[in-house]
Amino acid sequence: MLNISSWNLRSWVNMIVLVLLALVPVLVSWSGNEFYLDIATRLVILAMAAVTLNLILGYGGMISFGHAGFLGIGAYAVGIPVYHEIYDGFLHFPIAIIGSATFALITGMICLRTKGVHFIMITMAFSQMVFYGFVSIEDYGGDDGLVIEARSEFGGLFDMENNTTLYYFCFICLLATIYIVRRVVNSRFGMVIQGAKGNERRLQSLGFNTYRYQLACYVLAGAICGFAGALLGNFTSFISPEMMDWSRSGELIFMVVLGGTATLFGPLLGTTAFLLLEEYLPHVIDLVYKGGGVYWQLYFGIILILVVLYMKGGINGFLSRREGSK
Repeated sequence: MLNISSWNLRSWVNMIVLVLLALVPVLVSWSGNEFYLDIATRLVILAMAAVTLNLILGYGGMISFGHAGFLGIGAYAVGIPVYHEIYDGFLHFPIAIIGSATFALITGMICLRTKGVHFIMITMAFSQMVFYGFVSIEDYGGDDGLVIEARSEFGGLFDMENNTTLYYFCFICLLATIYIVRRVVNSRFGMVIQGAKGNERRLQSLGFNTYRYQLACYVLAGAICGFAGALLGNFTSFISPEMMDWSRSGELIFMVVLGGTATLFGPLLGTTAFLLLEEYLPHVIDLVYKGGGVYWQLYFGIILILVVLYMKGGINGFLSRREGSK
């Protein structure tokens, strides 16, 4: 049972964001603007990917610049079967999960033998290999991408072609992902992952094979991110190698850092702030300076740099300090 009386400012903000996301279809129906539902659907899918990245980055200290590769693999796990007129979602999603997990296992076995900047560069290198691999496959659109003519079908259990149904399915999957990560980080397994981030040699001296723990964590994050990629493919109805470019991984890292690393709801808050800024910042700039909205990415970059430099702990850290200052 929830003890609301013990909630702090951060808890209230997290709950308000979740409630607003749960009510998005109702608010869209009231406003009549379907565009907001598209933004919210993209938000919850990318938040799923950010939550999985936070598992290895925030809790495990593994800074991956190739996480978007799992998103791309998951999306193509939907697009390629649909191209061959196979619409079974019970096939698409297992392929996305297994394919991403396999890629994470193979690359993780190599990446996790390195540390620091070497780990960052090698994860980016593997992601770019997949990127250029799909660019070279002309049968599936190459650099131009591939149109997904129909969304995954689940034998009549629910209709993914309905945007509201798709949104709630994605939202439930986001909640499930947050719950899984919470259980993982609070388990003995999670304690080892977090301990390895702080002092890996000490854990090894106590008899823990930190390499295996980190590899398992990396594979788990990749598998769930691949699932999010399958959702993204269904949502966009168009996939391209650009989805797994290193710059997309950089955006996911910004989402995690913006919200607050090693916090349960930080990636969700960071993704929300990131996408809202990306969507509405040009309009705000235009109101202040006519025509300045064209250069919104410059202002966006400045905001992100200032957050990293002066907002320790991201949005979650800011909320905690506000609570502590009272």
